[in-house]
Amino acid sequence: MDDAQTAIATLALVAGLAWASGLRLYLTLFIFGLIVRYQVVPLPAALDILGHPWVLTASAIMLAAEFFADKIPGFDSIWDGVHTFIRIPAGAILAGVAIGHVDPVLVAVSAILGGALAAGTHIAKSGMRALINTSPEPFSNWAASLGEETFLLGGLWMMIVHPVIFLATLMLFVLLLVWLVPRVFRAMHGLFRPRSPRPAEEIVDTHGS
Repeated sequence: MDDAQTAIATLALVAGLAWASGLRLYLTLFIFGLIVRYQVVPLPAALDILGHPWVLTASAIMLAAEFFADKIPGFDSIWDGVHTFIRIPAGAILAGVAIGHVDPVLVAVSAILGGALAAGTHIAKSGMRALINTSPEPFSNWAASLGEETFLLGGLWMMIVHPVIFLATLMLFVLLLVWLVPRVFRAMHGLFRPRSPRPAEEIVDTHGS
């Protein structure tokens, strides 16, 4: 690859790892561990640790746990809440590492922007799932969970095979996040805001009528 193609592929890798970490961290770690292990595509040497057998085993165990936890309405929101403190730092670290051995300033910038992208993705995902959980049936939850996993796999495939298309799509996704995240916050605030008691006069009028 020439320098321009290498730069695009690196940018797609950095952004893709951050985005995917905010959505499904353990699936991302496991997939990239397999890529490293079987040398599917060349990756920065700093990511080689993901292909270590112990790291692959740990990510596989956590992937299995998350797969089932994410399908249980209510518990998936608890899982997401706990992973606020895991997915976002992990996205920042992976984005910083994926840039390769370059200027430390560029590594720091990649980590900061990667953490922000992971945070936005995680907030949108966890907020939407919390709203979906207001439905009493589990089928919408299962559909959302499977949809996220399919979306992630498709995104990572596009990141590797068509990095330019992936980056263009990711830019649209970021614009969607800018529009969506404030609305998710407002919806969740309205959902969990304590309801004020009805005035006594209104209760009397209701019974009287």
